[in-house]
Formats: sequence, structure tokens, C-alpha cells
Amino acid sequence: QEQLVESGGGLVHPGGSLRLSCTASGFTFNSYGMSWHRQAPGKERELVAAISYGGGSLRYADSVKGRFTISRDNAKNTVYLQMNSLKPEDTAVYYCARGYQTYDLWGQGTQLTVSS
Repeated sequence: QEQLVESGGGLVHPGGSLRLSCTASGFTFNSYGMSWHRQAPGKERELVAAISYGGGSLRYADSVKGRFTISRDNAKNTVYLQMNSLKPEDTAVYYCARGYQTYDLWGQGTQLTVSS
């Protein structure tokens, strides 16, 4: 069974940092690009960052460039999203997805709340 499971969400103060993890199972992880997306209340889901299957190509939303870093550990079947200098507008449910430009498998999401 193909599956993505996110973890690491929570409540963070503005300016703080957090790392999200997404562990994959049921498919050959190192053959796929991976991505993080988010959806804030009342807004559409948007791409946050994506990483190619080997990690050599990266994409970021303009709103997170310089603050967020996507990475992957193919030995652990895991993709990460390191988030620094968090802002209240980063508050959203964060989803992991399989794919670099198109996405065909989604995790259940993890909530990030940035608030003082």
C-alpha cells in the first residue's frame, strides 16, 4: 500500500523554526520527486517546495524562499521541510505529496500554527 505520513507540525511563535517530516512506504521512494504543499483556512492548496528524485533540482514558492529548505534522505524514505523565521501567514495544514511538478499521492496533512 502506497502511503505518505507527515509529522512534526505544532504551535510555534513568530520567528521560530520547525521541521516537518514525511515518510513514504509502498513504493520506490528514490524514483520520485517529492513536494510539500499547504492549505490555509479559506484558501486554495499551494505548492511550498519540491525536490527532484535525486535532490539535484529544487523549487520554492516565492513566499518561502530563503526561509524554508526542502531536503530528502532516500535511505530513510523521508522528505523534510525545514522552516525558519516563521510568520503567522505560514499557518496552514501542510501536506506531503509524491511528485515534482504533478502530484499523484498525498499524505493526510499536519497542522502548523504560528502565533504568539
